[in-house]
Amino acid sequence: MFENKYTRDNLAEVLRGRGINPTHQRIEIAHAIFSRGEHLSADQILALVNDRASETSKATVYNTLNLFLEKKLVREVIVDPSKVFYDPNTAPHHHFYNVDTGELTDIDARDIRVTGLPALPQGMATEGVDIIVRVRSSAGSPQ
Repeated sequence: MFENKYTRDNLAEVLRGRGINPTHQRIEIAHAIFSRGEHLSADQILALVNDRASETSKATVYNTLNLFLEKKLVREVIVDPSKVFYDPNTAPHHHFYNVDTGELTDIDARDIRVTGLPALPQGMATEGVDIIVRVRSSAGSPQ
């Protein structure tokens, strides 16, 4: 079960710790992401922020998310070109993506082993491996 340890006050400190000026809108966007502990799309974040006070534009949300990505405060999970989620969990892990519901859930990195990666191009180092396991309901599927 997710335990919310983030408040608007301590999120201001988290942002400062990453070199981000904690404006009101950035704090609200961070709160929408971190207080829920869920994988959210930019549109979901915008809706959550504007439920509280409709003063944040879509451009502000996208610019803030790009800043959070740059500062490694969140991860971007692209399940397909039209579905991008922002993940507050930056520790190594993978995902299940339910194509029926659109839900993205974490898989502990220790539960997956990757072997046989190709040789890297000269001068390159592995930054990470992201695995998305796409699932759907098996009801009605032939066994």
